[in-house]
Amino acid sequence: MTTTNRSGRVLVVDDERAVADLYANWLEPDHDVQVAYDGNQALELATDDVDVVFLDRQMPGQSGDEVLEVLDERGFDCRIVMVTAVDPGFDIVEMPFDDYLIKPVTREALTESVADMLTRDTYDEQMQEYFALVSKKATLDAQKSRAELAESEAYAEITTRVDEFRNRVDETAAQVTSFEGLFYELPGGN
Repeated sequence: MTTTNRSGRVLVVDDERAVADLYANWLEPDHDVQVAYDGNQALELATDDVDVVFLDRQMPGQSGDEVLEVLDERGFDCRIVMVTAVDPGFDIVEMPFDDYLIKPVTREALTESVADMLTRDTYDEQMQEYFALVSKKATLDAQKSRAELAESEAYAEITTRVDEFRNRVDETAAQVTSFEGLFYELPGGN
Protein backbone atom coordinates (compact mmCIF):
# COMPACT_ATOMS: atom_id res chain seq x y z
CA MET A 1 0.00 0.00 0.00
CA THR A 2 1.54 3.31 -1.09
CA THR A 3 0.10 6.79 -1.47
CA THR A 4 1.37 9.83 -3.32
CA ASN A 5 3.92 12.08 -1.65
CA ARG A 6 2.66 14.53 0.91
CA SER A 7 4.67 15.45 3.98
CA GLY A 8 7.23 12.80 4.78
CA ARG A 9 7.50 9.17 3.75
CA VAL A 10 6.48 6.71 6.48
CA LEU A 11 7.07 2.96 6.63
CA VAL A 12 4.71 1.02 8.91
CA VAL A 13 5.97 -2.45 9.88
CA ASP A 14 3.66 -4.83 11.76
CA ASP A 15 2.83 -8.50 11.21
CA GLU A 16 -0.77 -7.83 12.29
CA ARG A 17 -2.19 -6.74 8.94
CA ALA A 18 -5.25 -5.06 10.45
CA VAL A 19 -3.07 -2.95 12.76
CA ALA A 20 -0.59 -2.02 10.03
CA ASP A 21 -3.38 -1.09 7.63
CA LEU A 22 -5.17 0.94 10.32
CA TYR A 23 -1.99 2.94 11.04
CA ALA A 24 -1.51 3.50 7.31
CA ASN A 25 -5.09 4.72 6.92
CA TRP A 26 -4.62 7.16 9.80
CA LEU A 27 -1.42 8.55 8.30
CA GLU A 28 -2.27 8.54 4.58
CA PRO A 29 -4.13 11.84 4.46
CA ASP A 30 -0.90 13.67 5.29
CA HIS A 31 1.97 11.32 4.44
CA ASP A 32 3.30 8.96 1.80
CA VAL A 33 2.83 5.60 3.56
CA GLN A 34 4.23 2.16 2.79
CA VAL A 35 3.32 -0.97 4.75
CA ALA A 36 5.39 -4.07 5.45
CA TYR A 37 3.91 -7.11 7.16
CA ASP A 38 7.20 -8.79 8.09
CA GLY A 39 10.85 -8.03 8.70
CA ASN A 40 12.09 -9.08 5.26
CA GLN A 41 9.56 -6.86 3.50
CA ALA A 42 10.50 -4.01 5.85
CA LEU A 43 14.16 -4.30 4.88
CA GLU A 44 13.22 -4.24 1.19
CA LEU A 45 11.10 -1.10 1.61
CA ALA A 46 13.57 0.71 3.88
CA THR A 47 15.14 3.01 1.32
CA ASP A 48 16.91 6.35 1.65
CA ASP A 49 13.72 8.29 0.99
CA VAL A 50 11.94 6.92 4.10
CA ASP A 51 11.72 9.56 6.83
CA VAL A 52 10.01 7.65 9.66
CA VAL A 53 9.65 3.93 10.42
CA PHE A 54 7.05 2.57 12.85
CA LEU A 55 8.39 -0.86 13.80
CA ASP A 56 6.70 -3.62 15.80
CA ARG A 57 9.12 -5.47 18.08
CA GLN A 58 7.47 -8.89 18.10
CA MET A 59 7.04 -10.39 14.67
CA PRO A 60 7.42 -14.00 13.58
CA GLY A 61 10.55 -14.73 11.60
CA GLN A 62 12.69 -11.63 11.72
CA SER A 63 11.75 -9.65 14.84
CA GLY A 64 11.56 -5.88 15.00
CA ASP A 65 14.69 -5.89 17.16
CA GLU A 66 16.54 -7.80 14.42
CA VAL A 67 15.24 -5.45 11.72
CA LEU A 68 16.38 -2.51 13.84
CA GLU A 69 19.85 -4.04 14.15
CA VAL A 70 20.14 -4.57 10.37
CA LEU A 71 18.97 -1.02 9.65
CA ASP A 72 21.59 0.29 12.08
CA GLU A 73 24.33 -1.84 10.50
CA ARG A 74 23.36 -0.46 7.08
CA GLY A 75 23.65 3.09 8.39
CA PHE A 76 19.97 3.71 7.65
CA ASP A 77 19.37 7.38 8.42
CA CYS A 78 15.79 8.02 9.46
CA ARG A 79 13.75 8.29 12.63
CA ILE A 80 12.58 4.94 14.01
CA VAL A 81 9.70 4.50 16.45
CA MET A 82 9.10 1.15 18.10
CA VAL A 83 5.33 0.55 18.27
CA THR A 84 4.73 -2.54 20.31
CA ALA A 85 2.82 -4.39 22.99
CA VAL A 86 6.14 -5.41 24.58
CA ASP A 87 6.78 -3.62 27.85
CA PRO A 88 10.18 -2.01 27.53
CA GLY A 89 13.11 -3.58 29.31
CA PHE A 90 16.34 -1.85 30.16
CA ASP A 91 17.76 -3.25 26.89
CA ILE A 92 16.12 -0.31 25.09
CA VAL A 93 18.85 2.00 26.39
CA GLU A 94 21.32 0.72 23.79
CA MET A 95 18.84 0.14 20.96
CA PRO A 96 19.12 2.59 18.03
CA PHE A 97 15.59 3.98 17.87
CA ASP A 98 14.10 7.42 18.50
CA ASP A 99 10.86 6.76 20.37
CA TYR A 100 8.80 3.94 21.90
CA LEU A 101 5.02 3.73 21.71
CA ILE A 102 3.15 1.03 23.61
CA LYS A 103 0.07 -0.53 22.01
CA PRO A 104 -2.73 0.18 21.80
CA VAL A 105 -1.73 3.41 20.06
CA THR A 106 -4.26 6.13 19.31
CA ARG A 107 -4.52 8.00 16.03
CA GLU A 108 -3.48 11.19 17.84
CA ALA A 109 -0.37 9.56 19.35
CA LEU A 110 0.66 8.15 15.97
CA THR A 111 0.17 11.39 14.05
CA GLU A 112 1.92 13.42 16.77
CA SER A 113 4.81 10.97 16.67
CA VAL A 114 5.24 11.45 12.91
CA ALA A 115 5.24 15.23 13.36
CA ASP A 116 7.78 14.97 16.20
CA MET A 117 10.03 12.65 14.18
CA LEU A 118 9.92 14.88 11.09
CA THR A 119 10.85 17.85 13.27
CA ARG A 120 13.68 15.90 14.93
CA ASP A 121 14.96 14.97 11.50
CA THR A 122 15.80 18.64 10.93
CA TYR A 123 18.04 18.72 14.02
CA ASP A 124 21.74 17.99 14.02
CA GLU A 125 22.95 14.54 15.02
CA GLN A 126 23.67 15.48 18.65
CA MET A 127 20.18 16.88 19.21
CA GLN A 128 18.64 13.79 17.59
CA GLU A 129 20.63 11.60 19.97
CA TYR A 130 19.59 13.76 22.93
CA PHE A 131 15.89 13.50 22.07
CA ALA A 132 16.19 9.73 21.54
CA LEU A 133 17.81 9.37 24.98
CA VAL A 134 15.14 11.54 26.62
CA SER A 135 12.40 9.46 24.95
CA LYS A 136 13.93 6.20 26.16
CA LYS A 137 14.34 7.56 29.69
CA ALA A 138 10.73 8.80 29.71
CA THR A 139 9.53 5.39 28.51
CA LEU A 140 11.40 3.64 31.32
CA ASP A 141 10.18 6.21 33.87
CA ALA A 142 6.59 5.51 32.84
CA GLN A 143 6.86 1.72 32.70
CA LYS A 144 9.19 0.73 35.54
CA SER A 145 8.84 1.05 39.30
CA ARG A 146 11.16 3.31 41.27
CA ALA A 147 12.80 0.22 42.76
CA GLU A 148 13.46 -1.25 39.30
CA LEU A 149 14.90 2.05 38.10
CA ALA A 150 17.12 2.38 41.17
CA GLU A 151 18.55 -1.12 40.66
CA SER A 152 19.29 -0.74 36.96
CA GLU A 153 22.78 0.13 35.74
CA ALA A 154 21.34 0.81 32.27
CA TYR A 155 18.93 3.37 33.73
CA ALA A 156 21.74 5.03 35.68
CA GLU A 157 23.76 5.18 32.45
CA ILE A 158 20.97 6.76 30.42
CA THR A 159 20.25 9.26 33.22
CA THR A 160 23.92 10.28 33.24
CA ARG A 161 23.97 10.61 29.45
CA VAL A 162 20.81 12.75 29.45
CA ASP A 163 22.28 15.00 32.15
CA GLU A 164 25.55 15.36 30.20
CA PHE A 165 23.66 16.31 27.04
CA ARG A 166 21.48 18.76 28.97
CA ASN A 167 24.60 20.42 30.42
CA ARG A 168 26.10 20.77 26.93
CA VAL A 169 22.86 22.29 25.64
CA ASP A 170 22.80 24.73 28.56
CA GLU A 171 26.43 25.69 27.89
CA THR A 172 25.69 26.25 24.20
CA ALA A 173 22.65 28.37 25.04
CA ALA A 174 24.78 30.45 27.42
CA GLN A 175 27.39 30.97 24.70
CA VAL A 176 24.71 32.08 22.22
CA THR A 177 23.24 34.49 24.78
CA SER A 178 26.71 35.87 25.49
CA PHE A 179 27.37 36.28 21.76
CA GLU A 180 24.03 38.06 21.27
CA GLY A 181 24.93 40.40 24.14
CA LEU A 182 28.20 41.29 22.42
CA PHE A 183 26.33 42.00 19.20
CA TYR A 184 24.02 44.46 20.94
CA GLU A 185 27.03 46.28 22.43
CA LEU A 186 28.37 47.04 18.93
CA PRO A 187 27.64 50.46 17.43
CA GLY A 188 24.32 50.21 15.60
CA GLY A 189 23.26 47.12 17.61
CA ASN A 190 19.74 47.29 18.95
